[in-house]
Order: sequence, then structure tokens, then C-alpha cells
Amino acid sequence: MGLFNDPNKIPENYGIKTSLGLMAYFLVMQVIDKHHHVELRMLNLVIISVGIYFALKKFKNTHSDHVNYFRGLIVGTTTGAIASAIFGVFLFIYMKVDHSLIQSIQENEPMGHYLNEYISAFIVTLEGVFSGMLVTFLLMNYVDSDEVNDPAGESK
Repeated sequence: MGLFNDPNKIPENYGIKTSLGLMAYFLVMQVIDKHHHVELRMLNLVIISVGIYFALKKFKNTHSDHVNYFRGLIVGTTTGAIASAIFGVFLFIYMKVDHSLIQSIQENEPMGHYLNEYISAFIVTLEGVFSGMLVTFLLMNYVDSDEVNDPAGESK
């Protein structure tokens, strides 16, 4: 069974797909020269939200339409963390190859002179992990999950 159809590797599967969405969005913004608009980074949250939603939906479909609340939190948070880590590595490599991006950040951001490729990629990764945690918490309130106190497999 491969990575993309293994029901036990849903966070990895959707984390990779979500990171591809984040990378595609980043590259489109670079090409159309809108990368300097900080407000457009909010769409990263939408991309992560969609990825986590579909991961939770797939988890529910592959587990007899049952989602334990805490398992759902783990699946969503892990999906967001994997997507953010892959995207952070991508940004690090991109900034190492294209020095104009990190130079622009260093020149135009208030704390820019303290930033380098390592710190910038780490901050983006950390921001994505915490965004994924928040999104997962919010989505789990809308996904029909088992009661917290129900033992696994014995939902009402």
C-alpha cells in the first residue's frame, strides 16, 4: 500500500498535498510580483485549512465514519505540521538560491536586519504549525466526532 492510499498515513498524504498547494501559491505570487503584500499571506491559512479539513474528512471515511475527538486533533495538527515543515524547507532552499527575497525582507521589514534564511524559514514553519493547531481545534468543533468519553469503537 502506497503513501497516498494508506489509511494510516493520512497526515503525511495530506501534509504533502497541502505543502504543494502552499508552494504553488508562493510561486504564483513571486511570478506576478505580489510577494511583498503581507496581507496575501492570509491565504496560506485558507490553504492549510482546506488541507486539514480534507485530511479529517478522509480519516472519518476510512475509519467507519467515526472520529475520536483527540485522534482528530492529532490528525489535523500533524497534517498542518508536516505541510508547514515541508514548506519551510522549500522556503529555505528558495532563499538560498534567490538571494533577492531575503535581501528584500532584510531591507523592508522592521526587524529584517536580524533575519537570515534559517530564522525566516523557521518562523514560517512555526507560524504554520500553530496555525494548523488553531485550525484543527476550530474544525474539530464542526466535524461530527465521537463523544470524548466514548471508548474507541463504541460510539453511540
